[in-house]
Amino acid sequence: MRIILYLGKGGVGKTTVAAATALRSAQLGYKTLVASTDIAHSLADSLDIPLEAQPIKVADNLWAQEISVVADIHNYWGTLQDYVSGMISGNGLSNIVADELSAFPGMDEIVSLLHINKQAKERNFDRVIIDAAPTGETIRLLTMPDTFRWYAGHLNKFEQGMVKALKPFASRLLQGPAEILEALNKLDAATAELRTTLSDPAVSSYRVVLQPEKMVVREAERAVSYLGLFNYPVDSVIVNRILPEAAGEGEFYAKRREIQQKYLQMIEDNFRPLPIWKAPYYSDEVVGLAALSRLATDCFGEADPCDIFYRGKLQEIDELENGGYMLRLPMPFVQSDNVKLRKRGDEMFITIGNFKREMILPAVLAKRKAGGGWLRNGMLEIEFKPL
Repeated sequence: MRIILYLGKGGVGKTTVAAATALRSAQLGYKTLVASTDIAHSLADSLDIPLEAQPIKVADNLWAQEISVVADIHNYWGTLQDYVSGMISGNGLSNIVADELSAFPGMDEIVSLLHINKQAKERNFDRVIIDAAPTGETIRLLTMPDTFRWYAGHLNKFEQGMVKALKPFASRLLQGPAEILEALNKLDAATAELRTTLSDPAVSSYRVVLQPEKMVVREAERAVSYLGLFNYPVDSVIVNRILPEAAGEGEFYAKRREIQQKYLQMIEDNFRPLPIWKAPYYSDEVVGLAALSRLATDCFGEADPCDIFYRGKLQEIDELENGGYMLRLPMPFVQSDNVKLRKRGDEMFITIGNFKREMILPAVLAKRKAGGGWLRNGMLEIEFKPL
Protein backbone atom coordinates (compact mmCIF):
# COMPACT_ATOMS: atom_id res chain seq x y z
CA MET A 1 0.00 0.00 0.00
CA ARG A 2 1.34 3.43 -0.99
CA ILE A 3 -0.04 6.85 -0.06
CA ILE A 4 1.49 9.82 -1.91
CA LEU A 5 0.49 13.35 -1.00
CA TYR A 6 1.26 16.30 -3.28
CA LEU A 7 1.36 19.75 -1.71
CA GLY A 8 2.56 23.22 -2.67
CA LYS A 9 1.51 26.80 -3.22
CA GLY A 10 -1.83 27.33 -4.94
CA GLY A 11 -1.61 27.40 -8.72
CA VAL A 12 1.67 25.49 -9.16
CA GLY A 13 0.02 22.43 -10.72
CA LYS A 14 -0.41 20.01 -7.81
CA THR A 15 -3.65 18.70 -9.26
CA THR A 16 -2.25 17.89 -12.70
CA VAL A 17 0.87 16.24 -11.25
CA ALA A 18 -1.23 14.17 -8.81
CA ALA A 19 -3.63 13.11 -11.59
CA ALA A 20 -0.73 12.28 -13.93
CA THR A 21 0.95 10.20 -11.21
CA ALA A 22 -2.27 8.28 -10.55
CA LEU A 23 -2.88 7.68 -14.26
CA ARG A 24 0.62 6.29 -14.82
CA SER A 25 0.24 4.07 -11.73
CA ALA A 26 -3.02 2.71 -13.16
CA GLN A 27 -1.39 2.15 -16.55
CA LEU A 28 1.29 0.08 -14.79
CA GLY A 29 -1.46 -2.23 -13.53
CA TYR A 30 -1.98 -0.94 -9.98
CA LYS A 31 -5.46 -0.28 -8.66
CA THR A 32 -5.16 3.43 -7.94
CA LEU A 33 -7.27 6.14 -6.30
CA VAL A 34 -6.62 9.84 -6.78
CA ALA A 35 -8.48 12.03 -4.28
CA SER A 36 -8.64 15.77 -3.68
CA THR A 37 -8.80 17.27 -0.17
CA ASP A 38 -8.84 20.85 -1.47
CA ILE A 39 -12.09 22.71 -0.77
CA ALA A 40 -11.68 24.44 -4.16
CA HIS A 41 -11.62 21.16 -6.09
CA SER A 42 -10.13 21.11 -9.60
CA LEU A 43 -9.42 17.38 -9.97
CA ALA A 44 -12.55 16.84 -12.08
CA ASP A 45 -11.45 19.66 -14.38
CA SER A 46 -7.99 18.14 -14.74
CA LEU A 47 -9.36 14.70 -15.59
CA ASP A 48 -12.15 16.30 -17.64
CA ILE A 49 -14.57 13.89 -15.97
CA PRO A 50 -17.33 14.75 -13.43
CA LEU A 51 -16.49 13.45 -9.92
CA GLU A 52 -18.39 12.85 -6.70
CA ALA A 53 -17.66 12.65 -2.96
CA GLN A 54 -17.21 8.89 -3.32
CA PRO A 55 -14.68 7.15 -5.62
CA ILE A 56 -15.85 6.59 -9.19
CA LYS A 57 -14.00 4.67 -11.90
CA VAL A 58 -12.56 6.99 -14.58
CA ALA A 59 -10.22 4.61 -16.47
CA ASP A 60 -8.81 1.09 -16.27
CA ASN A 61 -7.46 0.59 -12.70
CA LEU A 62 -8.13 4.28 -11.91
CA TRP A 63 -10.69 5.76 -9.51
CA ALA A 64 -11.09 9.40 -8.49
CA GLN A 65 -13.00 11.40 -5.88
CA GLU A 66 -13.31 14.91 -4.51
CA ILE A 67 -13.60 14.55 -0.73
CA SER A 68 -16.44 16.75 0.50
CA VAL A 69 -15.62 18.12 3.94
CA VAL A 70 -18.02 21.04 3.60
CA ALA A 71 -21.04 18.88 2.88
CA ASP A 72 -23.75 18.43 5.50
CA ILE A 73 -22.10 16.73 8.48
CA HIS A 74 -24.84 14.14 8.87
CA ASN A 75 -24.58 13.07 5.24
CA TYR A 76 -20.81 12.92 5.50
CA TRP A 77 -20.78 10.82 8.62
CA GLY A 78 -23.45 8.66 7.02
CA THR A 79 -21.21 7.70 4.09
CA LEU A 80 -18.58 6.47 6.53
CA GLN A 81 -21.06 5.02 9.02
CA ASP A 82 -19.67 1.48 8.99
CA TYR A 83 -16.14 2.74 9.51
CA VAL A 84 -16.65 5.71 11.82
CA SER A 85 -19.48 4.33 13.95
CA GLY A 86 -17.51 1.18 14.68
CA MET A 87 -14.57 3.32 15.66
CA ILE A 88 -16.52 5.73 17.85
CA SER A 89 -19.63 3.99 19.09
CA GLY A 90 -20.58 0.35 18.90
CA ASN A 91 -24.29 1.24 18.76
CA GLY A 92 -23.94 3.73 15.93
CA LEU A 93 -23.23 7.44 15.90
CA SER A 94 -26.12 9.58 17.12
CA ASN A 95 -26.97 12.88 15.46
CA ILE A 96 -26.27 14.67 18.74
CA VAL A 97 -22.72 13.35 18.94
CA ALA A 98 -22.16 14.04 15.25
CA ASP A 99 -23.25 17.64 15.73
CA GLU A 100 -21.01 18.22 18.73
CA LEU A 101 -17.99 16.51 17.18
CA SER A 102 -18.45 18.44 13.93
CA ALA A 103 -17.93 21.67 15.88
CA PHE A 104 -14.74 20.43 17.52
CA PRO A 105 -11.60 22.35 16.43
CA GLY A 106 -10.09 20.85 13.28
CA MET A 107 -12.78 18.20 12.80
CA ASP A 108 -13.02 18.88 9.06
CA GLU A 109 -9.28 18.12 8.73
CA ILE A 110 -9.61 15.01 10.87
CA VAL A 111 -12.45 13.76 8.65
CA SER A 112 -10.32 14.28 5.52
CA LEU A 113 -7.47 12.33 7.08
CA LEU A 114 -9.82 9.56 8.18
CA HIS A 115 -10.77 9.15 4.52
CA ILE A 116 -7.10 8.53 3.75
CA ASN A 117 -6.67 6.18 6.69
CA LYS A 118 -9.84 4.32 5.70
CA GLN A 119 -8.26 3.43 2.37
CA ALA A 120 -5.02 2.40 4.08
CA LYS A 121 -6.87 0.14 6.54
CA GLU A 122 -9.25 -1.45 4.08
CA ARG A 123 -6.67 -1.73 1.28
CA ASN A 124 -9.30 -1.16 -1.40
CA PHE A 125 -6.53 0.28 -3.57
CA ASP A 126 -2.86 -0.45 -4.15
CA ARG A 127 -2.01 3.26 -4.32
CA VAL A 128 -3.77 6.38 -3.04
CA ILE A 129 -2.65 9.70 -4.54
CA ILE A 130 -3.74 12.83 -2.66
CA ASP A 131 -4.18 16.18 -4.39
CA ALA A 132 -3.87 18.37 -1.30
CA ALA A 133 -4.96 21.93 -0.57
CA PRO A 134 -2.44 24.82 -0.76
CA THR A 135 0.58 24.48 1.54
CA GLY A 136 -0.70 26.31 4.63
CA GLU A 137 -3.97 24.40 4.75
CA THR A 138 -2.21 21.09 4.13
CA ILE A 139 0.32 21.66 6.92
CA ARG A 140 -2.62 22.38 9.22
CA LEU A 141 -4.29 19.22 7.94
CA LEU A 142 -1.21 17.10 8.64
CA THR A 143 -0.65 18.52 12.12
CA MET A 144 -4.24 17.84 13.17
CA PRO A 145 -3.61 14.32 14.54
CA ASP A 146 -1.16 15.79 17.07
CA THR A 147 -3.33 18.85 17.77
CA PHE A 148 -6.47 16.77 18.15
CA ARG A 149 -4.76 14.38 20.53
CA TRP A 150 -3.65 17.38 22.61
CA TYR A 151 -7.26 18.56 22.89
CA ALA A 152 -8.56 15.08 23.65
CA GLY A 153 -5.84 14.46 26.25
CA HIS A 154 -6.68 17.66 28.12
CA LEU A 155 -10.37 16.80 28.08
CA ASN A 156 -9.57 13.46 29.63
CA LYS A 157 -7.48 15.08 32.36
CA PHE A 158 -10.17 17.57 33.24
CA GLU A 159 -13.30 15.54 32.82
CA GLN A 160 -15.22 17.77 35.23
CA GLY A 161 -14.69 20.77 32.99
CA MET A 162 -15.49 19.01 29.75
CA VAL A 163 -18.88 20.62 29.13
CA LYS A 164 -17.42 24.08 29.75
CA ALA A 165 -14.55 23.34 27.34
CA LEU A 166 -16.81 22.15 24.52
CA LYS A 167 -19.63 24.68 24.83
CA PRO A 168 -17.88 27.46 22.85
CA PHE A 169 -17.67 25.14 19.86
CA ALA A 170 -21.15 23.66 20.08
CA SER A 171 -24.24 24.80 18.21
CA ARG A 172 -26.50 24.00 21.16
CA LEU A 173 -26.31 22.75 24.76
CA LEU A 174 -24.55 19.42 25.05
CA GLN A 175 -26.71 16.41 25.70
CA GLY A 176 -24.95 13.36 27.04
CA PRO A 177 -21.40 14.57 27.75
CA ALA A 178 -20.30 11.09 28.80
CA GLU A 179 -21.18 9.76 25.34
CA ILE A 180 -19.21 12.57 23.69
CA LEU A 181 -16.21 11.96 25.93
CA GLU A 182 -16.25 8.28 24.98
CA ALA A 183 -16.43 9.24 21.30
CA LEU A 184 -13.48 11.58 21.73
CA ASN A 185 -11.46 8.86 23.43
CA LYS A 186 -12.05 6.46 20.53
CA LEU A 187 -11.36 9.14 17.95
CA ASP A 188 -8.15 9.93 19.84
CA ALA A 189 -7.07 6.30 19.44
CA ALA A 190 -7.93 6.46 15.73
CA THR A 191 -5.82 9.58 15.19
CA ALA A 192 -2.88 7.85 16.91
CA GLU A 193 -3.19 5.06 14.35
CA LEU A 194 -3.55 7.66 11.61
CA ARG A 195 -0.37 9.41 12.75
CA THR A 196 1.52 6.11 12.46
CA THR A 197 0.30 5.60 8.89
CA LEU A 198 1.13 9.14 7.80
CA SER A 199 4.68 9.02 9.17
CA ASP A 200 5.57 5.50 7.95
CA PRO A 201 8.09 5.97 5.09
CA ALA A 202 7.27 2.51 3.74
CA VAL A 203 3.63 3.62 3.22
CA SER A 204 3.47 7.39 2.88
CA SER A 205 5.49 9.87 0.82
CA TYR A 206 5.15 13.65 0.60
CA ARG A 207 6.09 15.58 -2.51
CA VAL A 208 6.31 19.32 -2.95
CA VAL A 209 5.28 20.75 -6.32
CA LEU A 210 6.76 24.13 -7.21
CA GLN A 211 7.64 26.47 -10.04
CA PRO A 212 11.00 28.22 -10.47
CA GLU A 213 9.87 31.47 -8.83
CA LYS A 214 11.11 33.04 -5.60
CA MET A 215 7.88 33.08 -3.56
CA VAL A 216 7.00 29.54 -4.62
CA VAL A 217 10.47 28.20 -3.78
CA ARG A 218 10.46 29.84 -0.33
CA GLU A 219 7.04 28.43 0.50
CA ALA A 220 8.18 24.99 -0.63
CA GLU A 221 11.20 25.25 1.68
CA ARG A 222 8.91 26.09 4.59
CA ALA A 223 6.73 23.10 3.75
CA VAL A 224 9.71 20.71 3.76
CA SER A 225 10.92 22.21 7.05
CA TYR A 226 7.57 21.71 8.78
CA LEU A 227 7.10 18.23 7.36
CA GLY A 228 10.51 17.36 8.80
CA LEU A 229 9.46 18.59 12.24
CA PHE A 230 6.57 16.11 12.26
CA ASN A 231 8.69 13.29 10.78
CA TYR A 232 6.61 13.12 7.61
CA PRO A 233 8.79 11.50 4.92
CA VAL A 234 9.43 13.74 1.90
CA ASP A 235 10.81 11.70 -1.01
CA SER A 236 11.11 14.17 -3.92
CA VAL A 237 10.41 17.59 -5.40
CA ILE A 238 8.59 18.26 -8.68
CA VAL A 239 9.48 21.44 -10.57
CA ASN A 240 6.60 22.24 -12.89
CA ARG A 241 6.16 24.57 -15.88
CA ILE A 242 9.76 24.95 -16.99
CA LEU A 243 10.03 26.99 -20.18
CA PRO A 244 11.73 25.01 -22.97
CA GLU A 245 14.66 26.59 -24.79
CA ALA A 246 12.61 26.81 -27.96
CA ALA A 247 9.75 28.70 -26.26
CA GLY A 248 9.30 31.94 -28.13
CA GLU A 249 11.75 34.59 -29.15
CA GLY A 250 12.48 38.08 -27.98
CA GLU A 251 13.29 39.85 -24.73
CA PHE A 252 10.25 38.59 -22.80
CA TYR A 253 11.03 34.88 -23.18
CA ALA A 254 14.77 35.43 -22.75
CA LYS A 255 14.14 37.22 -19.43
CA ARG A 256 11.72 34.57 -18.21
CA ARG A 257 14.19 31.78 -19.01
CA GLU A 258 16.97 33.68 -17.24
CA ILE A 259 14.82 34.03 -14.10
CA GLN A 260 13.84 30.36 -14.21
CA GLN A 261 17.48 29.24 -14.57
CA LYS A 262 18.39 31.26 -11.48
CA TYR A 263 15.74 29.57 -9.37
CA LEU A 264 16.32 26.14 -10.87
CA GLN A 265 19.86 26.35 -9.51
CA MET A 266 18.51 27.48 -6.14
CA ILE A 267 16.17 24.50 -6.10
CA GLU A 268 19.05 22.13 -6.88
CA ASP A 269 21.08 23.61 -4.01
CA ASN A 270 18.36 24.08 -1.38
CA PHE A 271 16.54 20.76 -1.70
CA ARG A 272 19.51 18.42 -1.69
CA PRO A 273 19.63 15.45 -1.26
CA LEU A 274 16.03 15.07 -2.53
CA PRO A 275 15.54 13.83 -6.11
CA ILE A 276 14.17 16.60 -8.34
CA TRP A 277 11.73 15.84 -11.19
CA LYS A 278 11.05 18.40 -13.89
CA ALA A 279 8.01 18.99 -16.08
CA PRO A 280 7.83 21.42 -19.02
CA TYR A 281 5.51 24.35 -19.60
CA TYR A 282 3.14 23.24 -22.35
CA SER A 283 1.62 25.48 -24.98
CA ASP A 284 -1.77 23.85 -24.44
CA GLU A 285 -3.78 22.96 -21.34
CA VAL A 286 -2.98 19.78 -19.43
CA VAL A 287 -6.56 18.51 -19.35
CA GLY A 288 -7.82 14.99 -19.99
CA LEU A 289 -6.22 11.56 -19.83
CA ALA A 290 -4.03 11.89 -22.94
CA ALA A 291 -2.45 15.15 -21.75
CA LEU A 292 -1.94 13.75 -18.25
CA SER A 293 -0.25 10.66 -19.65
CA ARG A 294 2.15 12.90 -21.60
CA LEU A 295 2.93 14.89 -18.44
CA ALA A 296 3.69 11.69 -16.50
CA THR A 297 6.14 10.58 -19.23
CA ASP A 298 7.82 13.99 -19.50
CA CYS A 299 8.16 14.30 -15.71
CA PHE A 300 9.03 10.78 -14.54
CA GLY A 301 10.35 9.18 -17.73
CA GLU A 302 10.27 5.39 -17.47
CA ALA A 303 10.25 5.41 -13.64
CA ASP A 304 7.26 4.22 -11.65
CA PRO A 305 6.08 7.52 -10.08
CA CYS A 306 4.89 5.67 -6.97
CA ASP A 307 8.33 4.29 -6.10
CA ILE A 308 10.01 5.59 -2.95
CA PHE A 309 12.61 8.00 -4.34
CA TYR A 310 14.38 8.97 -1.11
CA ARG A 311 14.72 7.42 2.33
CA GLY A 312 16.04 9.30 5.30
CA LYS A 313 15.45 12.41 7.37
CA LEU A 314 16.01 15.80 5.78
CA GLN A 315 16.64 17.44 9.13
CA GLU A 316 16.89 16.58 12.82
CA ILE A 317 16.40 18.98 15.71
CA ASP A 318 17.61 17.96 19.17
CA GLU A 319 17.18 19.94 22.38
CA LEU A 320 20.45 20.44 24.25
CA GLU A 321 20.95 20.29 28.02
CA ASN A 322 21.66 24.04 28.17
CA GLY A 323 18.26 24.87 26.62
CA GLY A 324 19.63 25.39 23.13
CA TYR A 325 19.05 23.28 20.03
CA MET A 326 21.16 21.39 17.50
CA LEU A 327 20.03 21.32 13.87
CA ARG A 328 21.45 18.50 11.75
CA LEU A 329 21.20 18.48 7.95
CA PRO A 330 22.46 15.68 5.67
CA MET A 331 25.22 16.99 3.37
CA PRO A 332 26.72 13.75 2.02
CA PHE A 333 28.31 15.29 -1.08
CA VAL A 334 29.86 18.39 0.48
CA GLN A 335 33.49 18.25 1.57
CA SER A 336 34.94 21.33 3.32
CA ASP A 337 35.84 22.52 6.79
CA ASN A 338 35.04 26.15 6.00
CA VAL A 339 31.42 26.60 7.13
CA LYS A 340 29.98 30.11 7.05
CA LEU A 341 26.55 30.94 8.43
CA ARG A 342 24.40 34.05 8.19
CA LYS A 343 20.94 34.28 9.76
CA ARG A 344 18.22 36.80 8.95
CA GLY A 345 14.89 36.26 10.67
CA ASP A 346 13.74 32.77 9.74
CA GLU A 347 16.26 32.49 6.88
CA MET A 348 19.63 30.77 7.22
CA PHE A 349 22.30 31.30 4.55
CA ILE A 350 24.88 28.50 4.50
CA THR A 351 28.16 28.63 2.59
CA ILE A 352 30.57 25.66 2.60
CA GLY A 353 33.40 26.16 0.14
CA ASN A 354 31.70 26.61 -3.24
CA PHE A 355 28.41 25.18 -1.98
CA LYS A 356 25.63 27.61 -1.05
CA ARG A 357 22.22 26.95 0.43
CA GLU A 358 19.39 29.12 1.73
CA MET A 359 16.90 27.50 4.07
CA ILE A 360 13.82 28.46 6.05
CA LEU A 361 14.05 27.74 9.77
CA PRO A 362 11.14 26.47 11.87
CA ALA A 363 9.83 28.94 14.47
CA VAL A 364 11.63 27.27 17.40
CA LEU A 365 14.99 28.05 15.74
CA ALA A 366 14.11 31.32 13.99
CA LYS A 367 13.94 33.22 17.28
CA ARG A 368 17.35 32.01 18.46
CA LYS A 369 20.89 33.07 17.62
CA ALA A 370 23.02 30.61 15.67
CA GLY A 371 26.20 29.56 17.46
CA GLY A 372 28.40 27.80 14.96
CA GLY A 373 28.31 25.13 12.31
CA TRP A 374 30.54 22.23 11.30
CA LEU A 375 30.50 19.15 9.07
CA ARG A 376 30.69 15.77 10.77
CA ASN A 377 30.18 12.36 9.12
CA GLY A 378 28.23 13.78 6.19
CA MET A 379 26.00 15.93 8.43
CA LEU A 380 26.04 19.70 8.86
CA GLU A 381 25.47 20.50 12.54
CA ILE A 382 24.35 23.99 13.53
CA GLU A 383 24.01 25.03 17.16
CA PHE A 384 21.32 27.48 18.26
CA LYS A 385 21.80 29.31 21.56
CA PRO A 386 19.35 29.30 24.49
CA LEU A 387 16.97 32.26 24.66
